[in-house]
Amino acid sequence: IINATTTLRMQTFFWTVYSMGLRLNEGLNLQVGDVDAARGLVHIHRGKGAKDRYVPLPTTTLHLLRQYWVTHRHQRLLFPADGRNHTLQRGGVSVAVNPMSETAVQDAMKLITNQINFGKKVSTHTLRHSYAIHLLEAGVSLKVIQQYMGHSSLATTMVYLHLTQTAEANARET
Repeated sequence: IINATTTLRMQTFFWTVYSMGLRLNEGLNLQVGDVDAARGLVHIHRGKGAKDRYVPLPTTTLHLLRQYWVTHRHQRLLFPADGRNHTLQRGGVSVAVNPMSETAVQDAMKLITNQINFGKKVSTHTLRHSYAIHLLEAGVSLKVIQQYMGHSSLATTMVYLHLTQTAEANARET
């Protein structure tokens, strides 16, 4: 899905959400000051339940975010809104007041999955699920995944263990 994305804006957004396991609004509301490149962490503010957390920042994500930021150079937002009501100031600096819209992201995901005939219903939240499952398959503990995902309950995180076990069972049957 990410490789089929044709704009740097959406490709960066989808990769960021996937590589850090973010919810849609957590990704949209990321700010320049949330990124601690030196420590390799991103501070997620305003998560579900108004909880804050820190998640690891992969080097590939940092490079992609820097590459994308140069296109708009917004002082605060990593993913500012664009379009006819969000023009660029002199010098190519975005003056958007709001982040990119949920609708823009959801429409892009729908368009891409239709174009590649993905065959299953997919949303941006699917990228978050994929992140958790990939961490689990890589041997990361459920407790650490719970922390990264911002889950209050370990039972919520345990759903991913079930999904992985179901996938393994399905693979054995084919």
